[in-house]
Amino acid sequence: MTLKRVVVTGLGALTSIGKTVEEYWQALTDGVSGCDNIQQFDASKFKTRFACEVKDFDPTLYLDRKEARKMDRFTQFAMIAADEAVKDAGITTETANPDRVGVIFASGIGGLITFQEEIMNFASGDGTPRFNPFFIPKMILDIAAGQISMKHGFRGPNYAVVSACASSTNAIIDAFDNIRLGRADVIVTGGSEAVISAAGCGGFNAMKAMSERNDDPKTASRPFDKDRDGFVMGEGAGVLILESLEHALARGAKIYCEIAGGGATADAHHITAPHPEGLGAKNVMNAALADAGMLPSDIDYINVHGTSTPLGDIAETKAILNVFGSHAYNINISATKSMTGHCLGAAGALEALACILAVTKDVIPPTINHFTDDPELDNKLNFTFNKPQYKTVNAALSNTFGFGGHNASVIVKKFVG
Repeated sequence: MTLKRVVVTGLGALTSIGKTVEEYWQALTDGVSGCDNIQQFDASKFKTRFACEVKDFDPTLYLDRKEARKMDRFTQFAMIAADEAVKDAGITTETANPDRVGVIFASGIGGLITFQEEIMNFASGDGTPRFNPFFIPKMILDIAAGQISMKHGFRGPNYAVVSACASSTNAIIDAFDNIRLGRADVIVTGGSEAVISAAGCGGFNAMKAMSERNDDPKTASRPFDKDRDGFVMGEGAGVLILESLEHALARGAKIYCEIAGGGATADAHHITAPHPEGLGAKNVMNAALADAGMLPSDIDYINVHGTSTPLGDIAETKAILNVFGSHAYNINISATKSMTGHCLGAAGALEALACILAVTKDVIPPTINHFTDDPELDNKLNFTFNKPQYKTVNAALSNTFGFGGHNASVIVKKFVG
């Protein structure tokens, strides 16, 4: 069986640093921090009182008011970013067979805000079970995929993917596989997350996973810096339109780049901590390279998981050195979470999007908030600190790793007809 080539024909984004792809990319290359004090709830008693929120967000500017009320914030984000991507690609039920257009979408947690609100309302009442009839449909993780398909009339493969912070990278790989195996012509894929709430922030604080740099939130997300103290919560959505090359060419679609390959592995080590030597990360990058039929020397840029956690950043750099050897010093590395925060299940899609634009525009977005080298890291690596770098980017790799030891990597490359 001959596998089909898969290209990217549309992009959508909604983030703390930009509400469109154009705004998002401009902020990434300008090195803008999306972090500030939390506005969505009173965080004054919490250990962490800041996050990378989507600011001044009014869903009714994008969605019908009645429909928006039936959706959790994470689904609203997904719908808005998907609308941008679908429009960008020019995919409609007239330009593609709707039975062969699917939606494979991810979230790490789903409708946590809805869940919290409903349970707190019940707990504060007299015990009578008065729940919103949309409680379950707003909360369940697969509803974003369902809502996107219903709005646009896409009747192909439709499901959700969850693997914690690796979720949307796994969704992209699933979409890639469905198309190259001929099961669909087009897939809307990506991820969305919105858990900046008492439950979300309180839970991650209890795990001691988040930064507590309340006196300087703008610089709290500082991957690879000696004084990093944990990740910064982010929210948002990233969407990609994946399409078979033959289908894209037949309809004269704009092509951003080609999906080269992907990989998925497990650390099989610990529920939250990475393997100390980066074993799972090493294996997943090797798997992605093998799937793509590429050599380590073919990669020009890596958008690392780079969450700004003490253990994670060290393990990932060890894995990069193991996989790429001396070529690692020729690769630009950057952690865009330094600007967006950690968007959990949406992180992979937003970072794959950054890789796609790096390949398309030959620009490497920076890792911001670097002040002090960490002696435990190999600082001869090019972490692209604080300023973007302009260079030819033929191929880029995006890493995402999730609690539970889930690892996923995807490779994108310049499209050559």
